[in-house]
Amino acid sequence: MQLLQPALGLIVWTLLAFLVVFYLLKKFAWPAIINGLSEREKTIADALSSAEKIKAEMTLMKSENEALLVQAREERASMLKDAKNTSDKMIAEAKERAKTEYDKILADAQSAINQQKNAVLTDLKNQVGALVIEVAEKVLRQELNDKTKQENYIRQLSEEVKLN
Repeated sequence: MQLLQPALGLIVWTLLAFLVVFYLLKKFAWPAIINGLSEREKTIADALSSAEKIKAEMTLMKSENEALLVQAREERASMLKDAKNTSDKMIAEAKERAKTEYDKILADAQSAINQQKNAVLTDLKNQVGALVIEVAEKVLRQELNDKTKQENYIRQLSEEVKLN
């Protein structure tokens, strides 16, 4: 029961010890603790401020990245369109050159065929003409052995020549 009802001397000495410890803590410990807490509070506030700035920068960078991505997609689409147009143009030019070349080859072939045909016809006419002359000569020699027949034939030819 002594602990529940302390003596007056014990209360005084306990109070004195408490005040000395309180004074020492206030003089030496509290300023250091308060400085540490204020520095920590300042550091935390700076870190939060820095985090907010970084967050704002990240948001800005994200929007810039999205804009760059959209621009890159547009450039890619434009490049693909240009490549397709160039490809179509090259294909059309190649087809046109091939058609021109085909027409030229066809015209050359037809010209060569016509030339060969004309040469064959000319050769055939020459051969037929030579053959006709040869046959006519043989027939005429056979027919014109007689002098009267020759004179009649010459008259007949001269009349035909005048008629034409």
